[in-house]
Amino acid sequence: MIVRDEELTIARCLNCIKDIVDEIIVVDTGSTDKTKDILKNYTNNIYDFKWIDDFSAARNYAFSKATKDYILWLDADDVFLPDDIDKLKLLKQNLNTDVDSVTMRYNIGIDEYGNHASSYRRNRLVKRAKNFVWRGFIHEYLEVYGNIINSDISVTHQKVKATPNRNIEIYEAKLKEGFKLIPRDILYYAHELYDHGRFEEALTNYNNFLDSGLGWYEDNIRVCGNISDYYQSISNFEKSREYSFKSFQYDLPRAEACCRIGFSYLCENKIEQAIFWYELATELKKPENSLGFFNDASWTWLPHLQLCVCYDRIGDHITAFKHNEIAYSYAPNDSKILYNKNYFHSIGINS
Repeated sequence: MIVRDEELTIARCLNCIKDIVDEIIVVDTGSTDKTKDILKNYTNNIYDFKWIDDFSAARNYAFSKATKDYILWLDADDVFLPDDIDKLKLLKQNLNTDVDSVTMRYNIGIDEYGNHASSYRRNRLVKRAKNFVWRGFIHEYLEVYGNIINSDISVTHQKVKATPNRNIEIYEAKLKEGFKLIPRDILYYAHELYDHGRFEEALTNYNNFLDSGLGWYEDNIRVCGNISDYYQSISNFEKSREYSFKSFQYDLPRAEACCRIGFSYLCENKIEQAIFWYELATELKKPENSLGFFNDASWTWLPHLQLCVCYDRIGDHITAFKHNEIAYSYAPNDSKILYNKNYFHSIGINS
């Protein structure tokens, strides 16, 4: 682990894994709170590392201190939920030593109903002897190769405090120094600009990234989605669809793009077109082993809720009701779905 001022979360994280792992190594990059005092309850392997605005440098230093056969890495605001703790214990007992890396799903958002809102996969447990290296000064990634397996274990991100300006400040400091951004840096700088509402700058960088032709296909798909969402937000539905369609150049259609296209047509009251794209979203198979980002709602309840709206608008209340029931099976406490149930009951449709 690498940490800094994590007194609110570090114990929660370490309590999940303290009885599973064989050693705990923590690199502190300059804490001024009680983080180190808390860490002493879990490990003596606490190291200081001067922060140089380079996450990979800190993570590689942490990896250099490991002594066991495999390295599991976590951030301080990550946890394993009870089922995943059990799965991790089983993995430790049964892992074939020919495996070089184990990916785990990373749940970075939980909706109000306890469902995963957004997730992707990361190489989370790696063989130490392979000497895998972290790359990138920010939004770093672990460069992994060899025998990689995808596990059914999830790491859940439970953020307590936010550092909204840290990353963009690092990028802009690098730019002032004359640092030349590689395509991956351009991508994540664009993400930061987008998250800070600097949309014109974000779109310029996003399009530069796509035009480079050097992006990973999953990143290209995500960029198309963000640009599509921006144009949707300013009611430029045709431009929004353009980028959703563009995402099909990089892989098979994704439910997220189909839902975006469906919504753009729904906003234009083109109901038949909206129905087509929402129904397509319900028929697609999610690529479970992909390392890309997924909005899980688009693969579960969202297209059914929207199909309920569409079919109701054209007077097909029976089909609308059926889709609302499917949405209800995923999100039984959603206020919109419950409102629809009452609406159908009021017009005499219950089954």
